[in-house]
Amino acid sequence: MESRVLSRAAAFPAMPLLLGQPREGTNRGGLCFASAKPIGTVGEGGNLIWGRQLRPALLLESSPAACAPVAMRREILRPCLAAASSPAEGSDSAGDKVAPVGFFDKYPALVTGFFFFMWYFLNVIFNILNKKIYNYFPYPYFVSVVHLLVGVVYCLVSWAVGLPKRAPIDSNLLKLLIPVAVCHAIGHVTSNVSFAAVAVSFTHTVKALEPFFNAAASQFILGQQIPFTLWLSLAPVVLGVSMASLTELSFNWTGFISAMISNISFTYRSIYSKKAMTDMDSTNVYAYISIIALFVCLPPAIIVEGPQLLKHGFNDAIAKVGMTKFISDLFWVGMFYHLYNQLATNTLERVAPLTHAVGNVLKRVFVIGFSIIIFGNKISTQTGIGTCIAIAGVAIYSFIKAKMEEEKRQLKKA
Repeated sequence: MESRVLSRAAAFPAMPLLLGQPREGTNRGGLCFASAKPIGTVGEGGNLIWGRQLRPALLLESSPAACAPVAMRREILRPCLAAASSPAEGSDSAGDKVAPVGFFDKYPALVTGFFFFMWYFLNVIFNILNKKIYNYFPYPYFVSVVHLLVGVVYCLVSWAVGLPKRAPIDSNLLKLLIPVAVCHAIGHVTSNVSFAAVAVSFTHTVKALEPFFNAAASQFILGQQIPFTLWLSLAPVVLGVSMASLTELSFNWTGFISAMISNISFTYRSIYSKKAMTDMDSTNVYAYISIIALFVCLPPAIIVEGPQLLKHGFNDAIAKVGMTKFISDLFWVGMFYHLYNQLATNTLERVAPLTHAVGNVLKRVFVIGFSIIIFGNKISTQTGIGTCIAIAGVAIYSFIKAKMEEEKRQLKKA
C-alpha cells in the first residue's frame, strides 16, 4: 500500500502537499503545508471588493495565522469577514442578510396617493380661505404680495437650515429666470383679482382655457406643429366656458378679463420656462422665482391699493374679524399657497405626465365642487352643463397631449 502511494507521489509532484508530507518552505510540524509565496497585486490575481484587495491565497501564506490550527484560523478570520461584509463600510450588501426595505419603497403607490391627496387638500383649503379673506378684505394685490412673502420667508428659513441646500445663482441664470418670474407674478395677481371679483368656481372654469392658450402659443410663437386631433379636443373647452360664462350669476368683466389675462401670463411662463431649463432642482428654481415675483408685485400693490389700505382697508378688516384672525388668515393662506405649489411639483416628479395631467383635471373638479358647497354659490343649469363640458374637454386634451409626449419619449429611447 505504501509503495502505491509513493509511486503516485512520484508521478504527481503535487501529491506530497495533499498527503501531508512536508515540502520545501513548509512548516515541519505538519500543521501548515503552504509555501511562502508573495501575493500579487490586483492585476496579478487579487480581487477588489468594497475598496479592499481580497487576496485569494490568503490561507496559503506562511504566516502565524496560516500555520495555526484550523479552529484558531476560523476565529482569526471571522472578524475580518464581518468587517468586509459590514454595510457601514460602504458595501452594497450585508453578506447573506437582506437589507430592510423602507416603507416608501415597499408601498410606492400609497405614497404617491398621499402626495395627490395633500396636493388636492392644500389647494382646496387655499381657495376656500383665499375667498373668505376677500369677503372681508377685498384687496387682491396686497393679498398676492402676502402669498409670495410667506413663501419667500419659508424658502429662506429652509435654506438657513439646509433643507434644501441653496443652489448658487449667477447673472446669466438670473436673466433667464426674470421673464419666468414676471409672468408668474402677473398671472398670480390677475388670478387673485378674478377670485375677488367672481365666484371661485367661475374663475376655475375660465382658467380651464389655459390649454387652448398653450396650444396656440406653441404653434404660432414657438413654431411647433399641433396635431388636428389636439385642436379638436379643445373645442369642448371653448364651448363649455362660453356656455358657463353666458349664464354665470356672479359674472362681471373684471373677473372674466382677469382670468383670461392669467391664462395668457401662465402660457408665457411655460414658454420662458422651457428656455430657462437649468440643472438646478425645482425647489430652488421655484424659490428664486418667488423672490423675483415678490419684487415685481410690490409696486402695483403700493400704487393701486396702498392709499386705500392706509386709509381704511386694514382698520375695516380688523374691525370685522379682529387683529389675531386677520394676521393668522393672511399667514395661513400664504403658507397653503406655497405648499400646494410645491406639492404639485413633487407629485409631477413621482408620476408619468399622463397621470399628472389627469390629476390636474381632477384637482380643478375638486376645487369647483368644494367651492360651490362651502360658499353655497347658486349656478344655473346651463352654467353647470358648460362647466362639465369644459372639464371633459380639458381631460381629453390632457390625455392626448400626455400620450404624444410618451410616444416621443419612447422614440428617443429607441
